[in-house]
Amino acid sequence: MLQSSFSNKYIEAGVDEVGRGCLAGPVVAAAVILPPNYKNELLMDSKKLNKKTREKLRKTIEEDAISWAVAEASHTEIDEINILNASFLAMHRAIEQLEPEPELLLIDGNRFNPYKFVAYQCIVKGDNKFLSIAAASILAKTYRDDLMGKLAAEHPEYDWENNVGYPTKKHRAAIEQYGATHWHRMSFKLIKAKD
Repeated sequence: MLQSSFSNKYIEAGVDEVGRGCLAGPVVAAAVILPPNYKNELLMDSKKLNKKTREKLRKTIEEDAISWAVAEASHTEIDEINILNASFLAMHRAIEQLEPEPELLLIDGNRFNPYKFVAYQCIVKGDNKFLSIAAASILAKTYRDDLMGKLAAEHPEYDWENNVGYPTKKHRAAIEQYGATHWHRMSFKLIKAKD
């Protein structure tokens, strides 16, 4: 069972991002403030859930959360400032939409650029430890999957409805055959070097 809070003294927001390893599309972050002592037995890291369960939980989180937000940093921003900084930018954009403003940020991972003067705690594998981070991972993933599904309709060759931009064999083969689209991250190694 995941923990409902890191500390009972503060308004906490769980923050997570998705899409760092993708070759195309934005990196997406979500921030979620859940009610104190919140419980949900189904809620866990989005990577451990099937699509149907994620979609069901997405609705539950949006209804139950005190506040939630999803934001992105575009593929062009990723190329300009690198994927790590773009991830932090997307997180900051999600956090700044929250109302009330959180007093403590629970960040999934081991690095973060401070947001204003808000205290934060980096938690490795945090989406397996805290409900608010797991909730953020679900909102970020479902939002990004939907977005890549829409882009897949414009560019069916790349199989984005299945790989959502990750570097699968089929995705790399399509880049080799058709070239990169406007949505690809040009700062990433899109095609593997031949031996």
